Amino acid sequence: MSPRVRTLRNVTFVLQLGVLLGTAHWLGWWTPVPMIAVALLFAVCERRMHTAARPEIAYGVAWVGTLVAISAGALLTHGPAAPCIAWYALAVSSLPGRFTTRGIFAGVGLALALLVGVTAGYAPSSVWHHPSLVLVPAMTIVGVALFGWAHMHSEVEQRAEAVMDPLTQMLNRKALVARAAELALQTRLTRKPVGIVLGDLDHFKRINDVSGHQVGDAVLRDVAFRWRLSLRAYEMAYRLGGEEFLVLLPGADVAEAEEVAERLRASIGAAPIAGQDVAMSFGVAASADGEPFDFDALYAQADAALYRAKRGGRDRVCGGPEEAPPTLKIVKEAA
Repeated sequence: MSPRVRTLRNVTFVLQLGVLLGTAHWLGWWTPVPMIAVALLFAVCERRMHTAARPEIAYGVAWVGTLVAISAGALLTHGPAAPCIAWYALAVSSLPGRFTTRGIFAGVGLALALLVGVTAGYAPSSVWHHPSLVLVPAMTIVGVALFGWAHMHSEVEQRAEAVMDPLTQMLNRKALVARAAELALQTRLTRKPVGIVLGDLDHFKRINDVSGHQVGDAVLRDVAFRWRLSLRAYEMAYRLGGEEFLVLLPGADVAEAEEVAERLRASIGAAPIAGQDVAMSFGVAASADGEPFDFDALYAQADAALYRAKRGGRDRVCGGPEEAPPTLKIVKEAA
């Protein structure tokens, strides 16, 4: 969704339009029409990307439209000899900026299939005598895709290092901020609740003071490992710092968030961790159906619930609004 890719693509459209207008005397004055149609298609799909649940589909439709326009232009300008065949590689170069490896492979496969169609399918005898008409642009397409794929993986690794906690290999606060912003946008459309589970190790300072920080680090690593075993793939966990951890649960209400928290609490207390008896307290909160997701407000609620869990004896889960003390109920009944 980066606007940088969109800006560079628009610059490319302007350059292509300039080239087509400059060569229209020889290729035909109709040649800018397919490119203008593709630009309009991208404009429509870009609008849908910001509100669609699956924005990659909208972009994929526009991208396939680009290949169709290039293929149409090639068929109308002498097939294998068409100058626009080189633009298949230009289209493929945008894949790593938008899609994962699977999307890149699918796009390259489609581009190669269309290349063969407008060359060998259009003029098989010409390609038979001059296979370079197919092989050279095919090599260019594959080469551009490979270089883009390598750069994509390098960037993904660098981003992972920026959003991963080095000790526990859990996501960090930076990743949490980005995910919270995404959920705020998504829930405006889905109107579904989001649950928060906030966990804090009990008496962790005592472990560091008595057994040393190396043991404390081992406890944090093993706690993170048990959380990963207990959570499902879409239940994303984050280390906030120190001995505090958090889980975001899209679509979960308070009761469901409490179930997740209880599952995590049981996993921590099931057996000693790094030779230590470890327990964990939890506070949970969730937005209501149709209510916008406000991370700061929900975090404050979960933090207050966590405080109640600590105050109530630790190694427990607290969630929802705080109940009134029993003495107040007795006074009301007496009144």
